[in-house]
Amino acid sequence: MKVLQDFPLPEIRPYIDWSPFFMTWELKGKYPKIFDDALVGEEAKKIYDDANALMDQVIADGSLKANAAYAFWPAASDGDDVILYTDESRSTELSRFHFLRQQWERKGQKDYRSLADYIAPVDSGRQDYIGGFVVTAGIGADELAKKFREELDDYKAIMVQAVADRFAEAFAELLHERARKDWGFGQNEGLDKDELISEKYRGIRPAAGYPACPDHTEKRTLFDLLDAENNTGVELTSSYAMYPGAAVSGLYFGHPESRYFTVDRMTKDQIEAYAKRKGKPLSEIEKWLSPNLAYEPE
Repeated sequence: MKVLQDFPLPEIRPYIDWSPFFMTWELKGKYPKIFDDALVGEEAKKIYDDANALMDQVIADGSLKANAAYAFWPAASDGDDVILYTDESRSTELSRFHFLRQQWERKGQKDYRSLADYIAPVDSGRQDYIGGFVVTAGIGADELAKKFREELDDYKAIMVQAVADRFAEAFAELLHERARKDWGFGQNEGLDKDELISEKYRGIRPAAGYPACPDHTEKRTLFDLLDAENNTGVELTSSYAMYPGAAVSGLYFGHPESRYFTVDRMTKDQIEAYAKRKGKPLSEIEKWLSPNLAYEPE
């Protein structure tokens, strides 16, 4: 495991994808072309400059801090589960991630994906791995935003959160680049920052609660494996949201054919089997996966 605390924000800054930043302010357009937009270009340039001024400030005074933890584990798939082992002997199970499988046919699609498909099966004889990470750039963000609100500067209070979010996402990008190099296959990528933002690299980093892995409760397993609360300062709320909000977590898959997908709607038989695999009551699983159910729970 690698733990990075108080990571230098200037090293993270070049990895920022600015396009989502403008959506925070309800301005449509991609960076940097948005600056040339006749309707929103001038306003977009102003908030961009304000954001960079605030970044300069938080770097100078240390009011925002970035922490991260990531690791790799020997792993093998067992159906739609991924087994993590304690060491390279692969004789003792450490933990499991539980995944779900697509059930609905899509145009041009010939298979039904599960994230477990991107890890070698337990009986394959291949030695495979899975990684996981938690990053934040939001340590101190709430305190700084509160300070601005007390000064009746709501604009800067909102800007703090927007800037922290951009740093956090950029830190996740930077960390993934490091992880691929640690893994071995990322040593000779030679990608520039635009290519990184466009995900031209091998592998994916899906997050629990998102389309390929819609069950938020899987975050608990990841946080326990990384001792994330102690190593990063990020906590999980009762609803499995991350606090502070400027945080990103997920898993690293290195399979060359891995890509993002949407699990979408699932029938009761899969949900029942999933509940059994997780050792949880069906009603609890149905609660967390309610947007994905293709049936009405009893």
